[in-house]
Amino acid sequence: MTVDKDGDKQQRQNLPWVEKYRPNKLEDLISHEDIIKTINRFIKEDQLPHLLFYGPPGTGKTSTILACAKQLYQPKQFGSMVLELNASDDRGIGIVRGQILSFASTKTIFHSGFKLIILDEADAMTNDAQNALRRIIEKFTENVRFCIICNYLSKIIPALQSRCTRFRFGPLAPEQILPRLEYVVKEENVSITEDGKKALLALSGGDMRKVLNILQSTAMAYKEVTEDNVYTCVGHPLRNDIANIVMWLLNDEFTTTYSKIQELKSAKGLALSDILTEVHGYVHKIELPPLAAVTLLIKMADIEHRLASGTDENIQLSSLISAFHIARDLVPINSEQSF
Repeated sequence: MTVDKDGDKQQRQNLPWVEKYRPNKLEDLISHEDIIKTINRFIKEDQLPHLLFYGPPGTGKTSTILACAKQLYQPKQFGSMVLELNASDDRGIGIVRGQILSFASTKTIFHSGFKLIILDEADAMTNDAQNALRRIIEKFTENVRFCIICNYLSKIIPALQSRCTRFRFGPLAPEQILPRLEYVVKEENVSITEDGKKALLALSGGDMRKVLNILQSTAMAYKEVTEDNVYTCVGHPLRNDIANIVMWLLNDEFTTTYSKIQELKSAKGLALSDILTEVHGYVHKIELPPLAAVTLLIKMADIEHRLASGTDENIQLSSLISAFHIARDLVPINSEQSF
């Protein structure tokens, strides 16, 4: 028996931090308090409706429904009462009419109450499968509850949306992510600086999963999690590199700027799309005349669009330098000193 416990402990130690620190109870979830309160009340009053969770990745949708399932069922019941299908599973019309229908239509002899079917990444389901699902949801409501999880609500047909209670999971605020981040740092004994934390929060975009994945990668690659180490680990341009790039764009000649940026790109393996995103943020902090700023932003938007379409990076880099030269010409000579 001791060997099993040691084996489980070892297995848990080897888990990625995202899974290792996934909340097991609704109380452990770090945000969306209104949603958690509402779902808790549904469970306490035994009035759980069909649920539809939608929102960006890493905001707690799957964790919430798994915590609900663990609260509703004992560990022994879990396998027979919960069916979880992910985007990796085939979820065409055949699965809906076969596996989902047979699970929904059969009652358990030993356990009372309803079963739970979790359809994760449901926006990957075909329209035919979604149409087949709507009748099953109505027909077997006495026996089963559905939880549909997706990133894009528009990809779920209106007929399914109307049969579920919808909850939107928005991106997490930095102050919501920070306590959980500090807890994981303490548990894993990670050496981290304040600017390292800020870098993780800045790169995450409100995605808790992304924070923990980058934290684990950086902690494994470096002795200390600092801002520079975080950015280097994910291949993101450093802040001082962006400052240099903007300075070259605003002050140097075309050929000099082009060769300097190309050299930096090659040395650090940077993508022009990442540089463009960071330069865009930097441009907003510079005092430029309105006409110059607007012209520059429009041209940068066009460059980003062309990059997303798969055009050559070298040509678009030339276009970016040209856009800054045009903006420079729109700045009065006497205010050029502000660069």
